[in-house]
Amino acid sequence: MEGSLHMVKFLLGLTLLFIFSCSDKTEQQSTVFFGGEIVNPTSDYVVLYHNDTYVDSVKLDDNNRFAFHLDGIDEGLYHFDHTPELQYVYLQQGDSLLARLNTVEFDESLVYSGKGSEINNFLIEMFLSNEKDEPLIQDFYPLDPNEFSDKMDSLRDIKLEHLHQFATDNQLSDRVLDMAKASIDYSIYITKEKYPFYHKKKTGEVAFHDLPASFYDFRKTINLDNKDFTYFKPYFDYMKWHFGNLAYMTCLENCADEGQPVSDRLHLNKHKLTLVDSIVKQQNLRDILFRNIAIDYLLKEHNPSEECRLFIDKFRSLSSNEEHKEEIDLLYKSIKNLQPNTTLPNLALKDADNNEISLKELANSKKNTVFYFWTASQKKHFRNVNQHITELEKKYPRYNFVGINLRTSYPQWKMLMDEYHLDKNKQFYGENFKEIQMAMIIDGLNKCVIAKDTVVIDGFADLFKSL
Repeated sequence: MEGSLHMVKFLLGLTLLFIFSCSDKTEQQSTVFFGGEIVNPTSDYVVLYHNDTYVDSVKLDDNNRFAFHLDGIDEGLYHFDHTPELQYVYLQQGDSLLARLNTVEFDESLVYSGKGSEINNFLIEMFLSNEKDEPLIQDFYPLDPNEFSDKMDSLRDIKLEHLHQFATDNQLSDRVLDMAKASIDYSIYITKEKYPFYHKKKTGEVAFHDLPASFYDFRKTINLDNKDFTYFKPYFDYMKWHFGNLAYMTCLENCADEGQPVSDRLHLNKHKLTLVDSIVKQQNLRDILFRNIAIDYLLKEHNPSEECRLFIDKFRSLSSNEEHKEEIDLLYKSIKNLQPNTTLPNLALKDADNNEISLKELANSKKNTVFYFWTASQKKHFRNVNQHITELEKKYPRYNFVGINLRTSYPQWKMLMDEYHLDKNKQFYGENFKEIQMAMIIDGLNKCVIAKDTVVIDGFADLFKSL
């Protein structure tokens, strides 16, 4: 689910520690079966989660098939992880569900069959449809508010009619129908929260366009207390945009200086914390929104100032989740450890001969070393980076460029190096993604770290902008 799930992967990845163990339950004991086949697997395991809680993991057999036998589980939205990808699956008592996919086109190839397949195929169809609609919607943002609303309402009506036909052809519980409708509604509602900002940017207007009184009428229908939706990406993405919009407009109205909101990032994020605290009552949703706000602030600020500490103290006073608090403290510590003149983290990598080598050993004592990152699942980015590195090596002969591969199987990494004729002396494999991600604060595809002789020069550089 690359793209729309990218940030959820990162946020979940900061706290989820995978404990791989094979299930010993038998089919006779279980009331839910979920299995399938993965073509071109990129990992040996499939790991199942409910919300952000580990449920079970199974190892692929010799035919690249997996099977979960689940007894007494709660109905609802789960997600399964086959590193480096993940996707949703809705499970109900009595399901006997098979999935088939090819990791080369993970989402596009995913097809479900068996009992319980209807809702899962519908959710995949909506996900792909929303991705396909995105370029079209981008062209609508310059329209005036009424025209834009009409376009979005028409798009929603088409999908709701499709849902109506789907519900007519299949027996769906109210709970399943609500999830299917949410996949449509919140993808449309997000566009309306984005509209003032995207319209201003695309038209070049100095001030925000006046909106009709009815523009945000849909907000009256938003359910802030539906636990089924809390970890559903369209719903959670909507919440992030909704509270970001509210915080900005609240600041513009109450804190503006000569018609401009306070530009300080800390100020705006404190608005977000306050709004979530005052409006959201459902504890899980409160906590993951607090967490998202804190991570977003720290990653964009990446400056261990006294203001950061005060913000973290505010976050800790609001959050009830101890794991989130530990995560934010660890993130803050990692940011401090990547400041200029600090020592590179002591991370273990592997070379093409499967020998272990430390990150510090790769830092050249005579040249600046640029550590950049890539993954097999982002083929376009991978090709762009290869081309860009070739250009940078010519432009900066005094720099040493070191590629670190993440979230890819070791055999696939070696195959890609051969296929693209990469210099194996400058390419290394990161096996422990979680550790490397946290230590190097990998929050985007173009992140790079510049060092010299194990000393950090720029821990938050951009491969395409900083050089």
